[in-house]
Amino acid sequence: MNYKQSYEMWLESDVIDIITKEELKALNNEKEIEDRFYKNLEFGTGGLRGKIAAGTNRMNIYTVGKATQGLAKYLVTNFTNPSIAIAYDSRNMSDVFAETAAKVLAANGVKVYLYESLRPTPMLSFAVRHLGAEAGIVLTASHNPKEYNGYKVYGSDGGQLTDNAANEVLGYINEIDLFTGIKTMNTEDAVKAGLLVYIGEDVDNAYYEKVETVVVNKELVKERASELNIIYTPIHGSGNIPVRAMLKRLGYTNVHIVKEQELPDGNFPTAPYPNPENPQVFELAIEMAKEVGPDLIFGTDPDCDRIGVIVKEDSGEYKVLTGNQVGVLLSEYMLNARKETGVLSTKDTLIKTIVTTEMATRVAEAYDAQIMSVLTGFKYIGEKIEEFEQTGSNNFVLGFEESYGYLSGGFVRDKDAVIAATLIAEMALYYKTKGKNLAQALHDLFEKYGYYKEELVSITMEGKDGQEQIAAMITALRENTPTEVNGVKIATVEDYKLSTRTNVLEGTKEEIKLPKSNVLKFVLEDRSWFVIRPSGTEPKVKIYASVVGKDEVDAAEKSKAFVSNIKQILNVK
Repeated sequence: MNYKQSYEMWLESDVIDIITKEELKALNNEKEIEDRFYKNLEFGTGGLRGKIAAGTNRMNIYTVGKATQGLAKYLVTNFTNPSIAIAYDSRNMSDVFAETAAKVLAANGVKVYLYESLRPTPMLSFAVRHLGAEAGIVLTASHNPKEYNGYKVYGSDGGQLTDNAANEVLGYINEIDLFTGIKTMNTEDAVKAGLLVYIGEDVDNAYYEKVETVVVNKELVKERASELNIIYTPIHGSGNIPVRAMLKRLGYTNVHIVKEQELPDGNFPTAPYPNPENPQVFELAIEMAKEVGPDLIFGTDPDCDRIGVIVKEDSGEYKVLTGNQVGVLLSEYMLNARKETGVLSTKDTLIKTIVTTEMATRVAEAYDAQIMSVLTGFKYIGEKIEEFEQTGSNNFVLGFEESYGYLSGGFVRDKDAVIAATLIAEMALYYKTKGKNLAQALHDLFEKYGYYKEELVSITMEGKDGQEQIAAMITALRENTPTEVNGVKIATVEDYKLSTRTNVLEGTKEEIKLPKSNVLKFVLEDRSWFVIRPSGTEPKVKIYASVVGKDEVDAAEKSKAFVSNIKQILNVK
């Protein structure tokens, strides 16, 4: 069936509501019609993500219903009396999509635990494990603009669905007729039948108690938490209540909230791109800082799995730390705190992704700890945590990725900005007792380990044509591998699709024992490296680059030249 036929079927079907049909009839751009209907919204290991609109390639109650019917079939096929937990964030339609999913699952005999109001993604991960559910769903598009929403699916371990399970769910989804194959029941009947139960404060409190256990230097926090002056912004998202609740429980009473960004709002009026990587989202917090004079500023994204940190430089300028920098600071702080409190072990392990800074490797080496690299995506960190628990081989200390995601403790299996907020506050408090702020602490680490600088270049390629261009770009690079960048030889080529690591200089090859992914990584003789990969959640190709300099100026100059040369190789602007 072509896109035009699919479009006409939606207009003619009795299942599609009148408002949706009017939206479709109003479309007068053939390219827009094609993009909405040329394919089904893809269900991958991250679930669904797309713009909120009518069409098979969009987020709406029909595509959510079809995905949920497939998930229900997977659950009833593989488990006896399965149950599932569902959460949603502040995005437009998140509550509607959550209720849609709940009604479909209940109609299929799956018991649903639904949060009674918005909650962060990591609290859903916790709830799945705490309630003994076989799966979980959270309705969120993380840090995307307001036009987007998404549907993330979790397994019984609290981590995002594995590749094999996601493929099985996708198989069931593909069997379903969107117009005739989706079961549903009304909310009242689901509650009466015991198939819909609302999650309340008891699960929240159980989560908060677990978060308290990740505090490393408990005496320091207990005695001096009230001395730390914090500004926090929830950026119109779901972090407002849980982050503040945890800070209060731990004694951080001197907390100031950015009022204009305090309440949930799916239109994100003060932050059109509500991503803590984006300095613009912190403009109001920085204005507030001029009056408050905080020791620490941080903000969480709409589903509160990512956190951004602002520091004040010696020059007086406020600066957003990169995800890599916060990860390195936390790595150093947590390993050092474990050393100071006498619990450091050679089994202690940091887990990062293949696109995350190698500076963390230097930190681990300094404490005789271990470090592991996994594919991009926090589910792979979650899988390692599960492996550690099953085998007892390692102590999980910290997992992090460059995109502002951090985790400690084994009770959540996704990045968690509530946990991160408590650890970052503890770290800032520790350095304050030493007469330093986080900017000064980071400078000390650069002096100790080297001046690492990372860059991320994201190139948006919308629609069908964009997806084809991204695939062609990576294929061309795979088939025509460069030998050098800016006069420095490429030493190693890692191809995660072919699962090979090639030592170019020695002509040897070894197997990469990670899941396959269409990702290429090039490591140069001077320890610089770059990675190219398609985004798993957005219509983008991402280029990651890293250099090591003699000082900050040298690193910045090297990075600028390096990125410029990579763009020339890829023929992109």
